[in-house]
Amino acid sequence: MASCWQGLWAYRSYLIVLFLPIILLPLPILIPSKEAYCAYTISLMALFWCTEALPLAITAFFPLFLFPLMGIMEASEVSIEYLKDTNILFIGGLMMAISVEHWNLHKRIALRALLIIGVQPALLMLGFMLVTAFLSMWISNTATSAMMVPIAHAVLEELHNTRIDIQGGSDNPTFELQDPSPQKEGTKLENGQVTPAPSEPRTEWTKKELCFTQGMSLCVAYSASIGGIATLTGTTPNLVIQGQMNSIFPANPNIINFASWFGFAFPTMVILLLLSWLWLQILFLGFNFKKNFGIGDQGKEKKQAALQVIRVQHNQLGPMNFAEKAVTALFIILVVLWFTREPGFFPGWGNVAFANSKGESMASDGTVAIFIGVILFIVPSKIPGLTQDPENPGKLKAPPALLTWKTMNEKMPWNILLLLGGGFALAKGSEKSGLSEWVGDKLSPLQHVPPPATALIICLLIATFTECISNVATTTLFLPILASMAQAICLHPLYVMLPCTLAASLAFMLPVATPPNAIVFSFGNLRVIDMARAGFLLNIIGVLVIMLAINSWGFPIFDLYTFPSWAQSNITQCFPSQPDPTTLSP
Repeated sequence: MASCWQGLWAYRSYLIVLFLPIILLPLPILIPSKEAYCAYTISLMALFWCTEALPLAITAFFPLFLFPLMGIMEASEVSIEYLKDTNILFIGGLMMAISVEHWNLHKRIALRALLIIGVQPALLMLGFMLVTAFLSMWISNTATSAMMVPIAHAVLEELHNTRIDIQGGSDNPTFELQDPSPQKEGTKLENGQVTPAPSEPRTEWTKKELCFTQGMSLCVAYSASIGGIATLTGTTPNLVIQGQMNSIFPANPNIINFASWFGFAFPTMVILLLLSWLWLQILFLGFNFKKNFGIGDQGKEKKQAALQVIRVQHNQLGPMNFAEKAVTALFIILVVLWFTREPGFFPGWGNVAFANSKGESMASDGTVAIFIGVILFIVPSKIPGLTQDPENPGKLKAPPALLTWKTMNEKMPWNILLLLGGGFALAKGSEKSGLSEWVGDKLSPLQHVPPPATALIICLLIATFTECISNVATTTLFLPILASMAQAICLHPLYVMLPCTLAASLAFMLPVATPPNAIVFSFGNLRVIDMARAGFLLNIIGVLVIMLAINSWGFPIFDLYTFPSWAQSNITQCFPSQPDPTTLSP
């Protein structure tokens, strides 16, 4: 019997793929309507995404054949959804991120910042969190964590060695962080990257050192997830809401762009990051803030040892080469162009030089990202000149460009691109089939619930969901439903869609919730209960910060005071009994 259950468990993915579509068949058979057909597709994809019976990207292909066969949308209409402007922004943003990572610019920024901030326990933790969050704003949280965790553990190892040397008088050679040995077993993540397994400690760690190690590991993982909130390209759910808004409400005046998102999300990120730092400091370092901040001369040897580790790593990078300077310059240009394209509070270069008949910018954030991305393929990685070809001595060869197709193809997460497209296709199918309107009508009784209470419930629900399934899948499934609900109760759609998107990044409790959690968990010294204990309260803190953001500075940035006219175009009526949204503002 045991072997039978083991066999079924081994074939669980095949069984789910085979029987789940059959189990759900009564829905379209008993209710032969486009709404039911679309609900069948969404339910099937949601369950496949939750169980991961199929790769997430493969499940995202379902609308391509189900919608045309069910008469919901033509094949040409569905296909367009898989390469919208948001997908282009995703590709362009990642091209820059890959270049920054390829030329080790992120490591230089990290080490330099740590040298400036200092190495007292509390400041060291804060320094790693600030650097990790900043890098995660621009490159993937997985790559950021994979780089920062070994640096953090190198510093911790040196602090531990210094204590042993002080007690035993042994030699303490400077610890140098080496590249992971290819022979060592690593932890393979969903995107194919492998993060190295930690080396075994040479001597036993004290309880305080283990607590500090746990706190440092978690601060890197959590700040990587928190940092991605701040920018539109920082994490995929942010791009999902932009794409869903443009798909569900095509008449909206480009309300979510890089500048408006940054103005709303960056303060949210800063507050959440500082509160996270305080919570982790209390949990793992205790309430002795004088000792945590290194006030006094205690532990001077440890401070110098930790600084030496960081200084050695920084010196090993050498001076900035031409490629790093070029990537830095292009990165700064990209960010400036994003902020000044169509900021809203003053005419941007897009409104002035490339305006359409309505005075709106014809160029988008994706246009800028691809433009800079193409330049990365043009600019050489060395000062223009001819060099010797190492494979063919005596033959001259031009240096490679800052970004090559081989590098981009290896590091580009194409599966996320397809997952985005599948989400946009679902949103469009829900609109075309009438399912969105039907869901909105069923949710209309929520007009009697205070909007802040609705937003709070949504935040808690999404924060729970995102611990179990992908944050991209979570936002993809919930955002169209929330948009329909907002239309039905005459509430500004962003008042419920923004909390949903931000809450999807609050994956702090489980190792499997997000790749940064898996990376730090693989380095040891952490148990699931440790992560759950720290992450539970952090989830609550995150929800409260999101509620603060949406009910304060979110109102003037996105004009949440009234139900917008561009949202009324997709609905048939608006309930006048809905309380005045201006009562939501603090």
